[in-house]
Amino acid sequence: MSKQKVLHVGCGPYNPKKLPARFNTDSWKEVRLDIDPQVKPDIVASITDMSGIQSGSFDALFSSHNIEHLYPHEVDTALSEFARVLKSDGFALITCPDLQTVAEYIAEDKLEDTLYTAPAGPIAPIDIVYGHRPSLAKGNLFMAHKTGFTANTLARAIVGNGFAHVRVKRDREHFNLWAMGYKTKPETKQ
Repeated sequence: MSKQKVLHVGCGPYNPKKLPARFNTDSWKEVRLDIDPQVKPDIVASITDMSGIQSGSFDALFSSHNIEHLYPHEVDTALSEFARVLKSDGFALITCPDLQTVAEYIAEDKLEDTLYTAPAGPIAPIDIVYGHRPSLAKGNLFMAHKTGFTANTLARAIVGNGFAHVRVKRDREHFNLWAMGYKTKPETKQ
């Protein structure tokens, strides 16, 4: 039996632990795509132009904290590209910051208070909204955030760009949104 293929967009340096558990099995083959050739991806490309990838060639796509790095007008293009490279029964798993949860801390005047500590260091609401400040200060401008989403705006963007159905879950504890976009609406079990 051949393996299913997952396109891991914005993969960064190789680390099999970056993939969700559902893809970390022998039945899935990861293909890594990144705009930065220094992270040695399988495919060097932007998520807004994956024209080097054949349409309908992947079973799944995983995007972790990428779409917030796009300008708002680029989001539709990227999501359309996600849908284009997926097979007709494919799905995209997308995670990004939950601005609605972060805004609650900003409204409490905690813009620069540490919310949690990541491997890159302390993370404050300002980092989630605009990008990780220490990474930006080092010149890694890929880390700048140029747009953001609530559960509703993310769902609308996904369904409006080549996906028939979406499910969005808020992970308030980790300040994330998790969206599963389906090319065709999954059948519900009775």
